[in-house]
Parts: sequence; C-alpha cells; structure tokens
Amino acid sequence: MSRTDLTIAERIQSQLDTLTRAERQLAHAILENYPASGLGPLSALARDAGVSGPTVLRMVQKLGYSGYPDFQAELREELRAKVKSPIAKYDNWAEGAPSGHILNRFTEAVIDNIRHSLAQIEPEAFDAACALIADPDRKVHIVGGRITHTLAEYLYLHMQVIRPGVTHIQSTSNTWPHDLLDAGPGDIFVIFDMRRYENNTLKLAEMAVARGAQIILFTDQWRSPIHALAGICFSSRIVVPSAWDSLATPQLLVETMISAVQGLLWEDTRRRMETLEEMFDQTKLFRKFT
Repeated sequence: MSRTDLTIAERIQSQLDTLTRAERQLAHAILENYPASGLGPLSALARDAGVSGPTVLRMVQKLGYSGYPDFQAELREELRAKVKSPIAKYDNWAEGAPSGHILNRFTEAVIDNIRHSLAQIEPEAFDAACALIADPDRKVHIVGGRITHTLAEYLYLHMQVIRPGVTHIQSTSNTWPHDLLDAGPGDIFVIFDMRRYENNTLKLAEMAVARGAQIILFTDQWRSPIHALAGICFSSRIVVPSAWDSLATPQLLVETMISAVQGLLWEDTRRRMETLEEMFDQTKLFRKFT
C-alpha cells in the first residue's frame, strides 16, 4: 500500500469506536460490500448508506484522507494489489529491498503480519467460530484453493481426529458439487481463499449458503469476495519479501483453532485418539523403540 500498511477496511475497523452514529452506519455500509461500495460517486455511497454527503466527507477525513477522490485512489490501489501476479509481487518488493539477510527481513515481515492481524481479530468472533466447529450436531466441511488447500488439509487432518462429521472438499475438483448433496442448514463450511481469489471457491460458497450452511472464512487483508457471504471472517496479513504470499499468519490461526476445539471436546477427543492409537499399533504404522 502506498501510504500505510493498513487497508481501508482495517482502518475503519480500528476506528469504529471513534465514529459518530451516522459515521458508523456509513462504515458498516462500506464494509458490507467492500471495496466496491466506495468506488462509485460520493452521492451514491451516501444514498446507499442512508447518510448525508458531509458525513461521507467527515469520515474519510477521519481515516486520514484529504477527500473522497483521495479515498477512492487508495481503494483502487488495493484492487490492483489484490490481483498481482507472483512476478509483480517480486518486482514490487525487490525494487526497494533494504539491506540485510533475507532470514531477518522475512522473519520481521511475518512477525509484523501476525501483530497486525491479531490486532484486527475479535476474540469473541474466534471463540464463536471454535464453538460452531466443536458443535457435534453440526457437520463441518473444509475447503481450500490451489495454494490454500495445504491449510485446509492440515485443519481437516486434525479435526477428523478431534470429532466425527468432518469432510474435506477439493474446490478445484469437478466432483465438489457431489459434496454439497448432503449439505444443509446448520452445516459449517470452513473456507480458505487468499488472493488471487478462485471462482470455483466463490461458487461453492454461494451454493453452500443457498443450502442454509454457514461460512467461516480465512482470507487476506484485502478480503475474498466470499466475505460478503461469511458469518465469521478472519483476515490475515500475507505480504512478505517474496513473489509468494505468506501463509504463516493463517497457519497460526488454524493451529490455535485446533487447540481450542480440542479443548472444548477433550473427553470425546481423547477417546477417539486412544482408538486411533490402537489402530496405529495394529497396522504398525509408526516405529516403537520400547
């Protein structure tokens, strides 16, 4: 980003408590259809949010912009960042790369990503997501994309041990509509979608919601289009000195979620683990040294 490491959505969320009632109404309207909501004329945004034009101007100035055109310019820059290819990402950071070993620079970027991301996540929302996933009366479906399937598989492997009723859906496969056949009200879809957002994953999310399911979304700081469908959304900062984005922060959230859900279901999980260990012994999957 040009002027700050924070996206406009992150700025809005961090300043909600300082806004007036009308400004908060406007802020929620912007976030509801972000970033498209702020790309039209000022009058259209004011009308859609049910506020006055001066309210729009006051709020964008509180966010640090000189006026509405300045605010829109930053939104357009965010949109360009959303669709950057790995080559463009590499060129962007390599041009002004500071001196120092890549180990240090990369680590500092990851730590900064974690710090910023955790500051934007409400503990109550995280607890609510864990409670939904731990609910034995709900089926849980876990979905990832071309790169984020690694996060989905990691979460699935652990949740499959922790509780029954968990499925892993391959969003890039032409068989994923089969997985929706038995999905219905009360089901939970945990979806991972980072930039460059995948059309298949969006379509799957739309169809899941149409069947009455709820979505827990793991996405990046610019937020996948799926965020408009999600009941709970966790945005992680992912930019590092690389042609590729970092999954370190969402991986941290996933591992924390595994720990939390395991704690909520520990007695049942322990019994499942004991049964699984007996199976491992029978199959001699792991070496034993005693």
